Amino acid sequence: MQRTRIKICGITREQDLHAAVAAGVDALGFVFYPKSPRFVTPEQFAVLAPALPPYVSGVGLFVNATVAQVQQAVNEGPIALLQFHGDETIGECAAIAAAVKRPFVRAFRVKPDTTSRELLESEDQYRAASPWFTGLLLDTWVDAYGGAGKVFDWSVISKELAPRVVLSGGLSVQNATSAVAQVRPYAVDISSGVEESKGIKDARKIAAFVDAVRAADAMT
Repeated sequence: MQRTRIKICGITREQDLHAAVAAGVDALGFVFYPKSPRFVTPEQFAVLAPALPPYVSGVGLFVNATVAQVQQAVNEGPIALLQFHGDETIGECAAIAAAVKRPFVRAFRVKPDTTSRELLESEDQYRAASPWFTGLLLDTWVDAYGGAGKVFDWSVISKELAPRVVLSGGLSVQNATSAVAQVRPYAVDISSGVEESKGIKDARKIAAFVDAVRAADAMT
């Protein structure tokens, strides 16, 4: 049985953090981007951080942040992984990760004309540029930063790349089983698909999403 890792992004409340942990997720995302409705300040993260249990990773999401801004967030609690979602260059991602000594994933917003080869080439470029790079997070292209809650064409993800990527973009309780069964990604990342409203999670949706992913994992 394959075990797909699960990340719930956009945690803003302690009760949502506890609900996700109780459902058995692997990682929780905290958005340090002021224009996001799910934004938390480093100070707010410091209040939430003590509720993170062992072996559930805290992930910091950043959009065009400076080294100082990322360092401030990292200093406030157990951020195990950085997630870059802005216009950061390969060199900037590598430099920030090295400065704060944290591994990172890079969001790649998939356009309708994106090819499988482009995804592989992007992964190769980041891996060559930094020992802190851990993989690509594939999201749907929109003219904005962060998640759009929309699905892209999963067939663009090659069988070679799939076991190393984080699948995001428009995932929900309804499509999670088919998404995981088709793509077989290393991990999935969801935010709006398990919410009551922006920044407010629904514990029942979180549990149902985890069950839907595990149903795909159980398929041969």
